[in-house]
Amino acid sequence: MSRTTTTTNGFPAQPGPSAVPDAAAKAATTMTHPAPQGASAAGEPGPSGAIAGAGPVVRPGERATVRLRDAGTDEAPRYAPEWLQLREGADGAARALDLLDPLRIRLADLPGRAGGLVVHDLGCGTGSMGRWLAPRLDGAQHWILHDRDPYLLHFAAAASPHAAADGSRVTVETRRADVARLTPDALAGASLVTASALLDVLTREEVEALADACAGAGCPALLTLSVVGRVELAPADPLDAEIAEAFNAHQRRTGMLGPDAVTVACEVFGERGATVRVTPSPWRLGPDDAELTAQWLRGWVGAAVEQRPGLRERADRYLEGRLAACASGDLRVTVHHSDLLALPRPTGGSS
Repeated sequence: MSRTTTTTNGFPAQPGPSAVPDAAAKAATTMTHPAPQGASAAGEPGPSGAIAGAGPVVRPGERATVRLRDAGTDEAPRYAPEWLQLREGADGAARALDLLDPLRIRLADLPGRAGGLVVHDLGCGTGSMGRWLAPRLDGAQHWILHDRDPYLLHFAAAASPHAAADGSRVTVETRRADVARLTPDALAGASLVTASALLDVLTREEVEALADACAGAGCPALLTLSVVGRVELAPADPLDAEIAEAFNAHQRRTGMLGPDAVTVACEVFGERGATVRVTPSPWRLGPDDAELTAQWLRGWVGAAVEQRPGLRERADRYLEGRLAACASGDLRVTVHHSDLLALPRPTGGSS
């Protein structure tokens, strides 16, 4: 795996969504970041049609992924940090706590655990996975945060957690690299691989590369918040199913797995001898989540229309009504995801 920069975190902020912009601002005098392409300060659609903070910022002809491909530092971020910050609370509430006990048991049995855990977080964004997981695991931890975007890596380092569940030290470094080219050598010494909202924007070949790397390194993988293609809105609308179908088709464009990602990942990791556990991790959005729901709606409907332009007129009316219901507190949305824990075959070949 190629690496262009490595930074050791020397200025951690307190964990939590509110720490992200504040901590990053402290270093603004030494780093200049481009604004996300297509995003306007007022949150209205920019030249590319993107809504500020509403998710992936995609250039014409690009696919909306978080592939960790080497790129020049002048390349615009693909995911707006405002969107990642907005969804962090819902992500944290949704992740499957049931997977943590089997993970803790496996980590406790790892050889060399006395030296602390080494955790690789792939497609780390602003570092929300580390802020959620590190304080739930005991023992010293060193997190290696991978992303293709130096802007997001800066946020992640600045807002990294200080301490593990038992008060042990947590340290952080950042790397730029390509998840599709992960090798066992790149994960040498890894205790755990994590990712959040990543599987569904990968191809089968990229998931196979990830599984090969984890199997070769002998480390578990905790892969959270992959979409599964089901959304429930209340009150229901006749257009719900058509929008969802078009969105799912959009997710599968250019070979991405989209809602098939968890099924494929179970198959791929299982073929390499891992025991795989899957647990639902839905977003359950109500009146207290109106801002997140509104941004999610814009992105969800927008992708559906991009996939099926014939929906535009009806979808515009649909979105207007849904946003009004969201603003009045009358809309409930459940966005279904799944979390996956892959535990490699222990040394000795037992399962």
